[in-house]
Amino acid sequence: MEVQLPRRTLAWWSPNPRGILPLEALRVTRSMRQSAKHYDVRFDTCFGEVVRRCGHPSRKGAWITEEIVEAYSTLHTLGWAHSVEVFDREGRLSGGLYGVRIEGFFAGESMFHIGRDASKVALMSLVQLMRDDGMALLDVQWCTDHLASLGAIEIGRDAYLARLADALGD
Repeated sequence: MEVQLPRRTLAWWSPNPRGILPLEALRVTRSMRQSAKHYDVRFDTCFGEVVRRCGHPSRKGAWITEEIVEAYSTLHTLGWAHSVEVFDREGRLSGGLYGVRIEGFFAGESMFHIGRDASKVALMSLVQLMRDDGMALLDVQWCTDHLASLGAIEIGRDAYLARLADALGD
């Protein structure tokens, strides 16, 4: 299969410190557990839609262009990029997230929600899947206040690179 990538150069961000969510540190509140009962979670069933919803122009700080959608869709077709999708009881996409998996590493790129706690339910499901699969590193890039409230922390570049090497089996 020949893959055509967008012609524009896509920047790679390497923040220092780096945000990660230790899998054992995810904070699941009672309200998140209650919300999870009202949703169905699926994986990789509507990848492009999740990426597009994450990049909706009405979202503050929207950075996901159509070129980004195309690039990640290519990665998805090749088996590298994945989505977690949260549907309400009527079957409507209410939240989700997407990112790239390599061995025991998942780089979360973006998440969105329409329904209450839907992106948190997606994150809970991702962390459980990672635990079940013996994965080691969930990279969230930036430790925002929202992600910190869920257990994300910041670590320096050297510590990050050591954890990354372990997760990749190097």
